Amino acid sequence: MNDTNRLWKVLATLLVVSFGILLYFGREIYLAAPPMPSAVVAATGQTLYSRDDIETGRQVWQSIGGQQLGSVWGHGSYVAPDWSADWLHREATAILDAWALRETGKSFAELDPPQQSSLRTRLAAEMRGNTYDPATGVITVSEDRAAAIAAVADHYTRLFSDDASLAALRSQYAIRENPIPDAAHRQAMTAFFFWTAWSTVTNRPGQEVSYTSNWPSEPLVGNVPTAPTYLWTFISILGMLAGVGALTWYYVATHGKEAAPVIPDSDPLGGLKPTPSMKATAKYFWVVTALFLVQVILGGITAHYAVEGQGFYGFQLANWLPYTVTRSWHLQIAVLWIATAWLATGLYIAPAISGHEPKFQRLGVNFLFTCLLVIVIGGLGGQWFAVMQKMGLGANFWFGHQGWEYVDMGRFWQAFLFIGLMLWLLLVGRALWPALKARDDSRSITLLVFLSTVAIGLFYGAGLMWGRNTHLSMVEYWRWWVVHLWVEGFFEVFATAVIAFLFTRLGLVRVKTATNAVLFATVVFLTGGVLGTFHHLYWTGTPTGVLAVGSMFSALEVVPLVLVGFEAYENYKHSYAKPWVAAYRWPILFFVAVAFWNLVGAGLFGFLINPPLALYYMQGLNTTPLHGHTALFGVYGMLGIGLMLFCLRGLGNLAQWDERLLKWSFWSLNLGLAAMALMSLLPYGLMQVYAAVSEGFWYARSAEFLQQPLMQTLVWLRMPGDLLFSVGVLLLVAFVAKLWLGRSQRQEAVAMSSTQPAARTAN
Repeated sequence: MNDTNRLWKVLATLLVVSFGILLYFGREIYLAAPPMPSAVVAATGQTLYSRDDIETGRQVWQSIGGQQLGSVWGHGSYVAPDWSADWLHREATAILDAWALRETGKSFAELDPPQQSSLRTRLAAEMRGNTYDPATGVITVSEDRAAAIAAVADHYTRLFSDDASLAALRSQYAIRENPIPDAAHRQAMTAFFFWTAWSTVTNRPGQEVSYTSNWPSEPLVGNVPTAPTYLWTFISILGMLAGVGALTWYYVATHGKEAAPVIPDSDPLGGLKPTPSMKATAKYFWVVTALFLVQVILGGITAHYAVEGQGFYGFQLANWLPYTVTRSWHLQIAVLWIATAWLATGLYIAPAISGHEPKFQRLGVNFLFTCLLVIVIGGLGGQWFAVMQKMGLGANFWFGHQGWEYVDMGRFWQAFLFIGLMLWLLLVGRALWPALKARDDSRSITLLVFLSTVAIGLFYGAGLMWGRNTHLSMVEYWRWWVVHLWVEGFFEVFATAVIAFLFTRLGLVRVKTATNAVLFATVVFLTGGVLGTFHHLYWTGTPTGVLAVGSMFSALEVVPLVLVGFEAYENYKHSYAKPWVAAYRWPILFFVAVAFWNLVGAGLFGFLINPPLALYYMQGLNTTPLHGHTALFGVYGMLGIGLMLFCLRGLGNLAQWDERLLKWSFWSLNLGLAAMALMSLLPYGLMQVYAAVSEGFWYARSAEFLQQPLMQTLVWLRMPGDLLFSVGVLLLVAFVAKLWLGRSQRQEAVAMSSTQPAARTAN
């Protein structure tokens, strides 16, 4: 018990210190963010943009999908350009061509290398110089730069209209025709794009580094990695290796010293009778399966838009369901179905832990289910109305599309979901209460389940911390609290504790061993996990301290993953512990898959892009969805399925439990995900990295590069993996449908038997 108490103290200290640092740097980000000018003025005195133009332009950009249609500062989707990098390159080339033509009568490309070098040096001084006046809030630009800004703005206003001359480019970017019908809105959006590009190239006052630490790579203006980017990359790798060595030593020194558990001869959960509220969770899992199927269908459509930007095998689908909508729904539904699986697991497992069914618990479970359906339908519907420009900018913020990848729903739906999570927290907490008061060996693991439940409920609230006009750097700061801490952090702690509880209840692991293992794993994971949030924020207008802290602690996130192979092996051994454990074989194997993808998706592919120097070139390229797919589904999706199967084992009709469907689903999902990653996303991403290093980030995201035959072939090579994965989804749906039909048939049989008159006994 002393070990357990010590681990609790370490965990408490870790959380206090980590969140203290996280909040401290939040203040530093606020102070160091790129300034929002009151106006952008030409040297002649002409006002090019006002602050209102920039803020309105951001809202217009959000209303058409924001980070779901291209990206800004590297965070977003991948078919359209990164608008900040694209604007920067177009503005730079416009100035160079104007100078070259005026001074030599030739275009910049026609000049010899010494002439080009001279103009590039002059351009860097022009664009990197900080002309923002803190006293007036005005940015002043030269006449040449003002002319270049006007030319680039004209390109964008035509691109986001129905201008026939740019129809082919719109299709290559997967932008529907006339996405912004209002000409004033199009012009305002160019103001926002200009400001994001200005932030990437303009030096901070008194420094030789831009507000975004010289991101993106752009040789024309001298945007190259900074010295701290190199330094902290090397230090982070050193820290990771030291952490791996220390953890491996600890594991070897301590593992196997505890006594092996005595495995029961029969299933300890075999006699568990689901309470009414536990039975009510079944419908959650039916919805989870349906959402999973819809999400995969939308993923296929979204991937196809990369080769046929406005159509789907010849049908002009973009007129009704454009890329921005399908991608938004694909990501949002992924988070929703995985989260719903875990929420349902919490509602199912809480009465099972405590043996207590609170009053009106079933009513609460059913009410929460209704609320979740309203949120899903309302949130997704609002996004469609927003992208199709069928609601105003004010209504868009509350009910439409906020444009922030993973947290796209309008503020009303976000707040509604937060209230729903508070209700979930109440329902789980009141069911767990008797177990929390008990003074037995399993109290600590129960407490960890409850505390992770509290964290899941509360940390989604970070998504409510920004408003319509909050600075972009601060929105990114709070947004990654949700994506990194909520999804990647405390959900994993919750799942780890629940899995440990299940194994202890099955008698496969000793309670004390599981408790200490879960606490230790939580400490190790959160050591890097909390402050590792900063690795998403290197290039979002943050100070160098964010890069230093983020690089060190994001590297430590890899440390606990080096031992997941042992975890997978231990879990796999559990499935053969006794003959009765075979009934849980496939849920356990899904947990084995979680460990595998944790190592590959979160560990290998995650660390591929995490060090600052790597991320400098890789952020916003297809190396990111490589990590995203293999980590989000490979870890959290597989975990959600495994937890769902454990719960359905106690709820379903065992006569309808089709092991063959689960077997083929399991292998199709895993092999399909591997094929998608290795045949398409990885080579596609690495080709983009080569282009970013050799030519600049803008080129790696340009239609010129992505429309090459080789790149298009790599997109098509997703199809074998996608099809195999889809087969796995359909088999899982068939498995759950079979349970549903079996359950319905049993309920119908019970209902019929209750209406039949009792048979008389013959004399």
